[in-house]
Order: sequence, then structure tokens, then C-alpha cells
Amino acid sequence: MTVQIKGLAVTEFKAKQSTLGAPQFSHFHLPPPIATLPARRPAIPLHRAHPKPLPPATGAPPRLQGMATGSEAEKSPEVVLEWPKNDKKRLLHAVYRVGDLDRTIKCYTEYFGMKLLRKRDVPEEKYTNAFLGFGPEDTNFALELTYNYGVDKYDIGAGFGHFAIATEDVYKLAEKVKSSCCCKITREPGPVKGGSTVISFAQDPDGYMFELIQRGPTPEPLCQVMLRVGDLDRSIKFYEKALGMKLLRKKDVPEYKYTIAMVGYAEEDKTTVLELTYNYGVTEYSKGNAYAQVAIGTEDVYKSTEAVELVTKELGERF
Repeated sequence: MTVQIKGLAVTEFKAKQSTLGAPQFSHFHLPPPIATLPARRPAIPLHRAHPKPLPPATGAPPRLQGMATGSEAEKSPEVVLEWPKNDKKRLLHAVYRVGDLDRTIKCYTEYFGMKLLRKRDVPEEKYTNAFLGFGPEDTNFALELTYNYGVDKYDIGAGFGHFAIATEDVYKLAEKVKSSCCCKITREPGPVKGGSTVISFAQDPDGYMFELIQRGPTPEPLCQVMLRVGDLDRSIKFYEKALGMKLLRKKDVPEYKYTIAMVGYAEEDKTTVLELTYNYGVTEYSKGNAYAQVAIGTEDVYKSTEAVELVTKELGERF
């Protein structure tokens, strides 16, 4: 999975797929075709000026060996890991590539019920992107679709699973999708096996899957992003310690040989969450070149990056 941490409008952080579920973070990068969002908070200066320290007074006692002071104390692991607990992070959007942007927009708006929030063409970089969702980007999760000039097909890979849309009537939404010329239903509406929740599955023109889940009114219908991981416990630790998410629930389904964990910043019926899926015995997934990343809003990119780097090293990953 790829995670993008965004707190400044011009700063992005990109990761590459880990074979064991937790992202391997590399370096700050501004890769096309990723679009930036306007800053939601007052701009944070890239460099804060600090007064020059005064020379030590004559006869001042020598610094005790091993004692951390000033910025060194602020960089201690304990301090670094406090930041994710206090930061007000939020899942912003998922980024992925499509082969026909107008066709996908038509599918999502006319049949899934989303709104086109904004669209931008960048001819000098030869791409166009569009943001879609069920509410404003300031408050709701969005899907960022990217079309690269002349590229009409991508490999989705096996690591990305599906998005999920909550609706009060799955049967009605599924019938609407069936009337589409660009989307199709791959699993008929009905209760899940061994449960009562009514679901269905739809597939968009590029092959991305959408689970349709029946539930009551919610402020965030775009309710889940499902990702497959190779080490569920380690992935949970990463999302909790590095990104400040909460483990909302965990369920083992031995008859079908998989375990899922829901992680996020609020309850499932209030916001978008990540559904991490571990399939028994599978430790590695292909990433493909279609699904790109999830963007996370943070109050301080630099502090969030420090926490990510520290936790990733603790979990045994290499940069």
C-alpha cells in the first residue's frame, strides 16, 4: 500500500508496497500526476527562524555527558511517538489511475450517486485528474482519478481489494448499476454468509471493485478502502503507532481462511476506514500500476514523518 501524508499544500510523502503489509517509506517527492489540496489550516512555514544561541557564560559548568537538551530531547522516541496520538489526522482521498476519465466519471456520478467535486487538466505533464465523492473535500473522503494521456489500461494488482459505498437500500442501488452501460454487478444483493448484513459487489469500467453495504444514514457513504496485507498484526501496529489510527474491530473467519481488521480515526458509521485483510498463508501481493495511494491530512508533515520513519524501523523494514 502507498500512503501519502499531507499537511502542507506543496509537500507530499510517497511510499512503496511492502511485502508484509506495512508501507516502506522512502523520501519526500512531488510525483506527477498527484494533485495537491489547498491547505485547510494556516500555512506552516517551511523553515522557522530561531534566535542564535548566546555564548556560554564564563565559568559555566560543563554539560553532563549523556544528558539530552533542547532539540535532542525533542527527538527522543517517546516524544516522537506522542505526536500521532495528539495529531488530528484524517483520511483525505484515494488516488488511482483510469483509462477513460469521462467514462469513469459518468459511472460514478450517474450510477453510484457521487458528485464531481473538481477536475483539472495538466497538459505540460500530460495528465488530467478529477475528484469525486459524496460531500466536500474539507469534510468527506474523495476518490482522485488520474488519466495519463494515451494510457487506456492498467494492472490493478492483488494488493488493492475494493472500495465500499454505504446505502440505505442495496437492492435499489444494485438495480441502478445494472442499468449502466459501463458498470456491472458481480455479486447479487443479499445477506453475507453467516450474517444479516446485506451487501452486493459492483465493478467499474477499469475493473475496480465496489462493495455496496446496506446501513442507515451516514455522513460518509464512501465508507471503506479494503487492502490486503501479509502480516496483519504488524500492519495494525504500524497504523496505530505511526499514523494514530484506532483498531475498531478484528474478526477471524477460519472457515474461509482469512482475518480482517478495521482501522481508522472514528467509528465505521461516521467516517471512512481501512479494512485490512489477511488471507491465511499469503505474505506477499502484487501492487500493479493502477492503484496509487491513500492521502492522510496532518497538522504537521515533519512530525508525522518522524513517527512513520521510527515505527517503520522498529517493525524491521528497510528504507
